[in-house]
Amino acid sequence: MVQALISTRNETTAIARGGWLDALRFIVAFLIILHHFQAAGPHALAETLHPVFERGGFLLTNFFLIDSGYVLMRVYQDALRRGTMSPGDFVLKRVLRVVPAHLMMILSLAGLVILSSAAGVAPRNPEWFDWSQFPAQLLLVQSFGVPGGLGWNAPTWSISALIGCYLAFPWILKGLNRVGAWTALGLGVGVYLLVNEATWAALGLPVWQMPMKYGFLRALPLFFLGMCLAQFASRAWIHPRLAGWTMLAATAGFAALQWFDKNALASIACIGLIILAAGAIPVTRRSKWVEKAALVSFSMFISNEVVRIAWFGAVNVAVARLGLSEPVQWALWSAGVLAAVGFAFAFHFLIDWPLQGRIKAWLKTRRAAPAASTEPQPA
Repeated sequence: MVQALISTRNETTAIARGGWLDALRFIVAFLIILHHFQAAGPHALAETLHPVFERGGFLLTNFFLIDSGYVLMRVYQDALRRGTMSPGDFVLKRVLRVVPAHLMMILSLAGLVILSSAAGVAPRNPEWFDWSQFPAQLLLVQSFGVPGGLGWNAPTWSISALIGCYLAFPWILKGLNRVGAWTALGLGVGVYLLVNEATWAALGLPVWQMPMKYGFLRALPLFFLGMCLAQFASRAWIHPRLAGWTMLAATAGFAALQWFDKNALASIACIGLIILAAGAIPVTRRSKWVEKAALVSFSMFISNEVVRIAWFGAVNVAVARLGLSEPVQWALWSAGVLAAVGFAFAFHFLIDWPLQGRIKAWLKTRRAAPAASTEPQPA
């Protein structure tokens, strides 16, 4: 009976664009925007609606980190195993995917702060723009024990941590190559629980609440869990109906858990089940709209804090000078959320994606050059 639902003998479901995995990436990116914007309205959503708008941010980041490990494992494991992509090429490709957009956003934010200060408009929360915190964030080293990184485009701590995960990815892959589906699944869960116990013993904190300077150590167990889920998915076939019902039940369970409290470990289990199930549902009708939305999710993540700071910097001045009513303020808040999404789409398709096209072309030329140099020359 169990083998009819989960089997290591049948061909596994291939990862594909335009399906549930892509849809989840966009949904989570949008929820991250709501989390960052929730306190910018006339009243914080966490106070007027439900605390989940504030406390759920770390769970959305957890989803982002687990999903990154899962997707990268499913996409790149074969190329790294066969040797058609070297570990160095993998790391370079991933770093060049995230760093250019980060630099554009952080430098734009610095320029905005300088110009607004020169115009006599001081930031509403100047402590968020302490220049002593800027270098670590600019260089994306704030998750490796380097002082700094608070304020500014603060969510980039997870990008900093992911760069460390990219460096570890090829070596973790070598180890996972030696284990089967169920062993990989057990390793992912077991390692996360062990790390959580270790951080409780050493710091008096669960792993998901470690300070930003330990961001890499917070991210790596989640990234590893995602890789283990992908190892299971690549070696075990899951019946599509079971996957569909599992995703539905895990989503409902996740929502129910958040209604009462953080329930962090149970919530992470639900997130893992959602990602595993979404990857096991075959994409029979590929949606180009869903695919495009998923592609924009990174731009939504990297740019929303910059848009929030710029938008509500102007809104706060308008409210103070014009005495805008609360309904008008809520309308401006809603417009700010839409502006964050719209800016991300524009940034992705007009700037980031064309730039990535050039980077991909350069990487292809770079890989082709050594091969050409080893070809025998005519006598």
